[in-house]
Amino acid sequence: LLQHHGRARVDIYEKLPVPFGLVRFGVAPDHPEVKNVINTFTQTARSERCAYYGNVTVGRDVTVAELQQAYHAVVLSYGAEDNQVLGIPGENLSGVYSARAFVGWYNGLPENRNLKPDLSCETAVILGHGNVALDIARILLSPLHLLRKTDITDCSLAALACSKVKRVWLVGRRGPLQVAFTIKELREMINLPGTRPVLNPSDFTGLENAVKDVPRPRKRLTELMIKTALERPMEAQVVAAQAAAPREWGLKFQRSPKEVLPTADGTRARGISVALTRLEGSGDSARAIPTGDVEELECGLVLSSIGYRSQPLDPAVPFDSQRGVIPNSAGRVDGVPGLYCSGWVKRGPTGVIITTMNDSFDTAQSVLEDLQVGALDVATSREGFGAVESILRSRGVRPVSFSDWEKIDAAEVARGKAAGKPREKIVDPQEMLRVIGH
Repeated sequence: LLQHHGRARVDIYEKLPVPFGLVRFGVAPDHPEVKNVINTFTQTARSERCAYYGNVTVGRDVTVAELQQAYHAVVLSYGAEDNQVLGIPGENLSGVYSARAFVGWYNGLPENRNLKPDLSCETAVILGHGNVALDIARILLSPLHLLRKTDITDCSLAALACSKVKRVWLVGRRGPLQVAFTIKELREMINLPGTRPVLNPSDFTGLENAVKDVPRPRKRLTELMIKTALERPMEAQVVAAQAAAPREWGLKFQRSPKEVLPTADGTRARGISVALTRLEGSGDSARAIPTGDVEELECGLVLSSIGYRSQPLDPAVPFDSQRGVIPNSAGRVDGVPGLYCSGWVKRGPTGVIITTMNDSFDTAQSVLEDLQVGALDVATSREGFGAVESILRSRGVRPVSFSDWEKIDAAEVARGKAAGKPREKIVDPQEMLRVIGH
């Protein structure tokens, strides 16, 4: 918007005092290169025509209707704050966590800072075959010296140092041709030091023919799984290193979670019962149908990584609770002129950073088109933050500016330096505000 319209001014409202959302709190700490998008965001936020207001919860501190009064256009880009529930007995037992909360815990998301996951068991089961599931498996099994160099939070590093977990099963309802993770994440997992992959050759026999006609990324991904499962490494030292690897992980296919099994005293998880499935259809649209057979997997830790979910933000905004998105066309919110949406709340929680970037460019294009054809009434001036500031003040809310964030950033980097890390995230919002003298 700033690039393509010389007079556009953009204000960004964010619930937390710190910016970057999922890039800060969702990307794995050992993937710093993925966070480079922060540099572009920072350049944009420093533009004279852009302002950042953190520590403001839209829908509570200021309503969407109030924002619409103050601005010509309002874009909702608040992502997917909730997780899909399993909907099975035992999912509330101690030892069962959502991937979202677990990732938030090791990444320093304030609301998950007190999670204290119990890592005293040897076997963990992760339900889901996406990149987030692989991220969690990697964090659980990574040698500590690798994690110590990252921005993983201090308290999760301490917990992982005492962790007894040495085996991780990633369980999915469908087969090898339907996994949602990407080849980079799989390769990283296969090559993780001190850890060996355990893939069942019978899951992959006959798949060489099936992958001939699939798109190239899927083909390469499947071929890597086949190679890992069927071809035993030839070099003696590789065989010896893998045999001596103290930790292991594996993929289990065509198993659907049925029930988390409780310990004798009924308080915590001791395992999970899964229904064996058969596939109907092929490719991405294949459906998992229970066969009637059931299997039990022993584990003391269950992590559910079956997807994220957006929540309605404000009664003034239409919301499709079935699909968990704001109904829209090309980012224009249905039936509400001047209101737009972008990202996961626009099209559902799929894709990586680049997908979401392209999606936001599409929404910006819609805003620019509406400006051009006069669908947005810019004849009357709007006060923007001036109007919102007095609303916030009357409700006792003090926003955090981008230069405030840069003070928090400097404090985190300084704390990290002392520990030999890129940063030590501050996980308590009150402490963030104290750092900037709020």
